[in-house]
This record gives sequence, structure tokens and C-alpha cells, in this order.
Amino acid sequence: MSDVSEKSASTVDDRPPAVQTAPPKKSGGFPLDIRLTILIGVLVALCIVGYALNSDFLGETNISIMLRLASAIGVVSVGMTFVIISGGIDLSVGSMVALSSVWMTTLATQEYGPWIMVLCALLVGLGAGLINGVLVSYGKIVPFIATLAMYASARGLAERLSERQTQVVREQGFNDFFRGDFLGIPVLIWMLAVVFAVGWVLLNRTTFGRRTFAIGGNSEAARLAGINVKGHTALVYALAGLCCGIAAIMVVARTTSGASTNGMFYELDAIAAVVIGGTLLTGGRGTLIGTLIGVLIFTVVNSIFTQNNLETDIQNIAKGVIIVGAVLLQTLTSRRGSKT
Repeated sequence: MSDVSEKSASTVDDRPPAVQTAPPKKSGGFPLDIRLTILIGVLVALCIVGYALNSDFLGETNISIMLRLASAIGVVSVGMTFVIISGGIDLSVGSMVALSSVWMTTLATQEYGPWIMVLCALLVGLGAGLINGVLVSYGKIVPFIATLAMYASARGLAERLSERQTQVVREQGFNDFFRGDFLGIPVLIWMLAVVFAVGWVLLNRTTFGRRTFAIGGNSEAARLAGINVKGHTALVYALAGLCCGIAAIMVVARTTSGASTNGMFYELDAIAAVVIGGTLLTGGRGTLIGTLIGVLIFTVVNSIFTQNNLETDIQNIAKGVIIVGAVLLQTLTSRRGSKT
């Protein structure tokens, strides 16, 4: 009996301890709600400045114009948020918007009606994003290089398709719907709201979002936990491409044309908005609410400068200062958090 008991005890003792998943450590720096409060305060302060310079700044007409202008870059920023949280970067979003807008506005595409135009834009954006994801995940190419190649090739293909000419939308049904209103609110603003709402749910309430955070925090640990890191990374870039397809529809609706110059510098504006919103460039942490506020901050800044006839170079300098300030704030708060 004693031998049996000793054997059973040794069997229990030799078993490996159960794997326990410790809760993720809180990131250093200010808590997320305080960061968002600061961002909201900055946005409110900018609105006050705009109103002080122009009493019509907070009027219904100007607010509607600003939101319509922010709609396309806002949708692109949703996809960029997912990419950066996963630990990547996408420099090709502007080119994918251009390629999608050109492809959907060719005469051959417009002959099939407005919804084929929409489907074409979505498929082109999704396909280009998926190529990025496959190159990064399965081709093991650094995201910077893979998306830089797509940046050049997609823009070049857009120029080739359009022959460097602006393609006017002749499909009246497309213009009537996407340039119209619903419940007194422009359709473009509704599209922005829907994309952000779906993106927020996907990031914060689904397994897809949790895996995105896990891969950005530590891809090797995520792989050991059973996550298909390669497949998920490809899907994240495909999602960013799909957002570019949606943004292309919005750009074409606003300008009633498709051109290879559409989406110019969208990659810089999207990355800036995401960083301003508090998403870490190293991945693993971020919020779509912060991204939305970042988009609105840049939109308000651009509106203030435009209404006061300030030159474009001054606007770009201001953007650069805001971006550097946001990155420095992230770095300083992270250092303080690591020391405590």
C-alpha cells in the first residue's frame, strides 16, 4: 500500500503545472481615459479658437463640410489602426484609394451601374490589401518595404488605367445616392459612423480584435498560444485594404471623379491620426475612439488654416509639430511607467 501511495504521489508531483494566463500588464503612462480626456480637451480648445477667428466656424454648414472632408481619411484611419495595433505599418493606403477610385470609374465599369462600381472599389481595395498581408506574413517581407512597393505599384497602375486623366462619374444613380442625405445627414457622414461603429465592435468585442492586440503585443507568445499569426496578419492588411475601397467610394462621391491623384498623402494623415489618438507605433495598444478624435483634430486644424487663408506649407509644419509632440508624449509617459 505504501508503494502504491508513493507512486501515486510521485505521479501527481511529476505533472507539469497548469498553464495560467496572467492578465496583461497595464501600459505605462497615463491611463487610457485620461489620454482621451486630454484629446477631447485639445479638440474643444481648437474649436474655440476657430470660433473666435470666425463666428461661422461652428455653424451647421461648416460642421457638415468638415465631417464630409474627414469621412474618407477617417475610414482609412480605421484600417490603419488595426494594422498598427498588430505591430505593422501600411504606407500604401493612399495609392490603394487612388487605384480603387480609378478602377470603379472606368467607362466599362460605369456601364454596369452604381452598385457594380461600389463592388469593384471594394474588391480592388480588398485584393490590394490582401497582397500586402500575404507579402508581410507569408513572404516575411518587412511591412515598410512590402507596403512601400504597393505604394509605388498601385499608384502607377492607377496612372496606367486612367492614362493620367480624370475620369468623370456619368452614372447619375451613384451621385444621387452617395451625394444625398439620410435623415438630414449626408450619406458620407453615415458611412463614416457605420465604419467606425463596426470597427469598434470588431476590435473590442470579438476574438479578431483580441488576437490583433495579442499579435501586436508579442507575436511569438501569440503563436505559442495557438493563434494563426500569419493568417491573422494577412486578414488585418486585407481589412485595411477594404477600408481603402470604402474610402475610394467616398472620395469619388465627393469629387464626382476618379483620378490617380486621389488619396495623395492619405498614409501620412492616417498614421498621424492614429498616433495622435494614442495607438503605440510598436503595436499592442490602441483605441478607435482616440483615432476618431485624432482625425477630427486634424480636420479642425485644416479648416482653421483654410478659413484664415494660411498657406499650405504652414499647415504641414503644424501637422509635423503635432505628430512629433504626440510621439514624444508617448515616449515620455512610457518611460515614466516603466520606472514605477
